[in-house]
Amino acid sequence: MKREILISGNPRETRVAILEDDRLVELLVDRPDSRRSVGDIYLGKVEAVLPGIQAAFVDIGAEKSAFLHASDLIEAEEDEDPEDREPDDADEENGNGNGNGGEGGGGQATAKRRGRERSPRRRQAPNIADELKRGQTKLVQVIKEAIGTKGPRVTAQVSLAGRFLVYMPFASKVGVSRKIEARELRARLREMVTKLVPPDSGGWIIRTVADDLTEASCKREIDHLLGIWKKIKRKEASGRAPQLVQRETSLTRGIVRDLLSDNVDLLLVDSKVLYSEVEQYLKQIDPELLPRVKMYHDETPLFDEYDIEAEIRNLFKQRVELPTGGYLIIQPTEALVSIDVNTGRYTGKRDPESTILRTNIEAAREVARQIRLRDIGGIIVVDFIDMETRSNRDKVLHELRTHLGRDRARTRAFAVSELGLIEMTRQRVRPSLWQSMTTECPTCNGTGRVFRPEVVVRRMERSLKRAGADHKERQLSVRLHPEVALYLVEQEPNFLRQLEKQTGLELEVRDDPMMRLDEFRMMARPAGRDVTEQYAVA
Repeated sequence: MKREILISGNPRETRVAILEDDRLVELLVDRPDSRRSVGDIYLGKVEAVLPGIQAAFVDIGAEKSAFLHASDLIEAEEDEDPEDREPDDADEENGNGNGNGGEGGGGQATAKRRGRERSPRRRQAPNIADELKRGQTKLVQVIKEAIGTKGPRVTAQVSLAGRFLVYMPFASKVGVSRKIEARELRARLREMVTKLVPPDSGGWIIRTVADDLTEASCKREIDHLLGIWKKIKRKEASGRAPQLVQRETSLTRGIVRDLLSDNVDLLLVDSKVLYSEVEQYLKQIDPELLPRVKMYHDETPLFDEYDIEAEIRNLFKQRVELPTGGYLIIQPTEALVSIDVNTGRYTGKRDPESTILRTNIEAAREVARQIRLRDIGGIIVVDFIDMETRSNRDKVLHELRTHLGRDRARTRAFAVSELGLIEMTRQRVRPSLWQSMTTECPTCNGTGRVFRPEVVVRRMERSLKRAGADHKERQLSVRLHPEVALYLVEQEPNFLRQLEKQTGLELEVRDDPMMRLDEFRMMARPAGRDVTEQYAVA
């Protein structure tokens, strides 16, 4: 598979696009005002301990307190394969996969979801009240950013990711990424690292890109990660909480560290500053990859050259077209994301079942791509078109799982139900692009709908009748959106005259292009006082 990484940056924004076979499959955006925090390590102060949900809230200096579950206080069982926490298979940026795919930030919803997320091979979580006390300081690492009303989620099982290794000070084993499959290579790497790390220094995971790791590179990275840990321990000893003691590397460095390998054909950068950062970093960690990094010099913006800007605009549309004429409708809600599959204009040339199967197969590929591209997490329900045979349902599920396998985030897709639904979950460590790059519409308040003109007129009518019954106003001017005013002229031309007789008010209507479509304002004349709030009704 052809893989390319494009990095476009300026002082106010860095964007990273990951392409597979010339198609955009992942977009990462970083801005100074919304910096990515996954992987940051803090010395926090325990604000509250809640034995009822086996959790604590920790002040790390953020806007909202961080959520710490009891299961994130302990290390994995000795017989747990540590490679389950390898960064390529877990969190994109910090190599911590401590079962953090659930809701963060507290409350009963968090406790409810922990049960189905916690690994069955972890030791039983301790009683949170025995481990933490209010006012106590605790070293924690962010594993999930604040999303919506929930604060960040943290773990006490700190990890430090390098190019070839992940260091876990509170663990005790040397593991190898499951993506390194050759048994002899796994054994050689494990033996090398075990020999080079100091006794009782903690746990280590050998990452996927370390398949040709040399002793010199390994020793250099071990010393580097141990040096970072010593600095963290010195800051922890100061006891000043809350404070940031270690910031995760920049988005650009993180991408180079975690993704740039022999499997990537090209890394293209359009910023001299970022190119220099990538070049200097690679000289330290893997100089052999430098020929794959190129500086982009053309006048045409990088993302325009690769037709990415149009793809990005489409990320925020509900409708996604499929190649043969079908389409998806993607709708985020508070509880889950629903994806509906439709045949659209595709009617096929053979029997209906083959038409449905082809549409569903196409949809399965695109669903996997869209949830990765939009960075959708949590519970996802896909409503495929109903299929009659079990074998066809299995084909669709297999196609979905195959393409989900390319996703760096952990996913689980369950069997197709009799209704044609597939329930799945995807690891969520930060807000989706829809959440982080858009805001609620002030007109519709996030519903995506506004009242029709006739409904606005009826609401206005009830408000004017209330004003008439109050007998405090004599003359009122009503301001409406031009479309609503046009509706009155064309559909209810006698509206004002009849309402004046009923209420005893002198009324006039003015169209105002500054008004929202479903808004009206009532102004007392001649003073011009706004009396809308006084008389407005639903």
